[in-house]
Amino acid sequence: MEIEIETLRKYSAEDRIFATNHAAERFHQRGLDIDDIHSAIACGEIIEQYPKDYPHPSCLLLGENTHGDKIHAVLSDEGTASRIITAYFPDADKWDADFKVRR
Repeated sequence: MEIEIETLRKYSAEDRIFATNHAAERFHQRGLDIDDIHSAIACGEIIEQYPKDYPHPSCLLLGENTHGDKIHAVLSDEGTASRIITAYFPDADKWDADFKVRR
């Protein structure tokens, strides 16, 4: 099952985006917060799909934080909500210039 960006946007608009304590701690350490994730979902695009992830399919989203910086977020689709698995600033050494394709 592929995740649709419209589904993530719906979850975001309905405040049904959640993070595990571990994920929240990690993205806070990286200088990101939940508003940055909502921003990335609003303007972003799904660049990779992970349909076989367990326990729920997930995807890699490329978007922008509230300051306009590019970020990646891995989000699940749990049927009625989404969980943030991780979020980070992509490393230019590991991604092409547009941060959409791995080197």
